[in-house]
Amino acid sequence: MDSGPDPSLYPLHRCKTIHVVRHAQGLHNVEGEKNYKAYLNPEYLDAPLTQLGWQQVNYLRKHVHASGLSKRVELVVTSPLLRTLQTAVGVFGGEGFTDGMNALPLMVANVGNSGREAISSLNSPPFIAVEDCREHFIETDEDVLWKADVRETTEELAARGLKFLNWLWTRKEKEIAIVTHSGFLFHTLRAFGNDCHPLVKKEMGTRFANCELRSMVIVDRSMIGSDVSTTNYPGKIPSGLDIPSDVGEEESPNSI
Repeated sequence: MDSGPDPSLYPLHRCKTIHVVRHAQGLHNVEGEKNYKAYLNPEYLDAPLTQLGWQQVNYLRKHVHASGLSKRVELVVTSPLLRTLQTAVGVFGGEGFTDGMNALPLMVANVGNSGREAISSLNSPPFIAVEDCREHFIETDEDVLWKADVRETTEELAARGLKFLNWLWTRKEKEIAIVTHSGFLFHTLRAFGNDCHPLVKKEMGTRFANCELRSMVIVDRSMIGSDVSTTNYPGKIPSGLDIPSDVGEEESPNSI
């Protein structure tokens, strides 16, 4: 009986662990629930988190610290939109910022009329905002990359998502948190898993809830990155005879 695809085995330095997060509830989510066209309204393109969204951030932050994930993440990559920035800093940033601290704030007080205190960069990983992991592009008079009143196609979005994942291989960090958007995640991750069991592909392609986190491993099968293993060991130190037994058997004149 066919037991399905065989397990995959890859060198560790050709793999990265990514912790993927959809932003917490934003004001656009509330308005979009009432009328889907609100997502095309320029007023909500850079919507802030709602108070419920900030509660979701607090709960995810507690989970990230309780699970030990906060100590393992080496880099946080976020979409440059306000709702993702607020989520990223709220979940993975330091504690509250106060004057006189020996660290810069990651977020000043009351950003987006949040009523939240400033958040410190102390004891937090570095943060990078990257355009390629933002939500669908929509053209406005101020942005020539966008198309007037029309969202970027799903094919264009998926291609941008693959470009973003390839960019991750240029980074030295092995464990990275990514805070982005529902559409970006859905259409990017659907491009993967065709060689997996259908239930695994379904698990990868299910839409994210607000402030949901999923951990995955990506593999550099095309040698895009240039990572060198930090844990491999060459052996034969000190040098000595070490011909493997099966090689000796193969080279034996009496072998059949």
